[in-house]
Amino acid sequence: MAFHITPYETIELHEPAPHVLLVTLNRPLFSNAMNTQMGLDLLALFDGLCADPAAFRCIVLTGAGNRAFCAGGDLKQRNGMSDADWQAQHLIFERHIRAMLACPIPMIAAVNGAAYAGGLEMMLCCDFAYAADHARFALTEVTLGIMPGAGGTQTLSRAIGARRAKEIMLTGRPFDAKRAAEWGLVNRICAPDLLMVEVMDTATCIAGNAPISTRQIKHSVNVGLQVDLASGMMFEIEAYNRMVPTEDRLEGVRAFNEKRKPVFKGR
Repeated sequence: MAFHITPYETIELHEPAPHVLLVTLNRPLFSNAMNTQMGLDLLALFDGLCADPAAFRCIVLTGAGNRAFCAGGDLKQRNGMSDADWQAQHLIFERHIRAMLACPIPMIAAVNGAAYAGGLEMMLCCDFAYAADHARFALTEVTLGIMPGAGGTQTLSRAIGARRAKEIMLTGRPFDAKRAAEWGLVNRICAPDLLMVEVMDTATCIAGNAPISTRQIKHSVNVGLQVDLASGMMFEIEAYNRMVPTEDRLEGVRAFNEKRKPVFKGR
């Protein structure tokens, strides 16, 4: 079944440019913190996108307002939860994180404010991130008697190295956008009023490229990080050969020789 933009309770979906899906975490009164419903909404959304990867060519993930990208789990909802209820809710979060990581469509995080705990873990599910200059980041779980459980111990270490990641997780201390950029956690720092302009410029650039190519690049990089170099090189060639018989490859070469912009159709 083809993907359709449908309303959700805690997230908003828009197509601000052709082939670009803007996903906005929409609980601004609660710093866009994740409650059970947001976990269910994100799980349904990304399950649908995994089932129909040609639906969009780029996804942008951001938060409503200018205060927070996502403050992590909603601790007010969690206050007084039984152990069983806590674990049942967390299973939903685990599933939506796995669906985000499995999504083959290139994803950019537009970090408009604080990205704490599960918020930072969601940012790490994206392929890269731009951040407003006032954004702050932290994995604060250790200060609450828990630990990152939505992939943070794995994705942060892969993004910035184990020693730096362990310092962040073992202290729970926040850090600013400048430090995040120095560490390679975010690709670009933007003025708050230009964040979405710059993100959308990059998103539309990605969406204008051959979609089979961009999905295969993402897949090849992700697989390559899990295996030795020789195996990664072999996987890359398999991914490359997937493009040779496509209409888009023929269109790209034809457009180059005709000195015009190619029109890719994902075929």
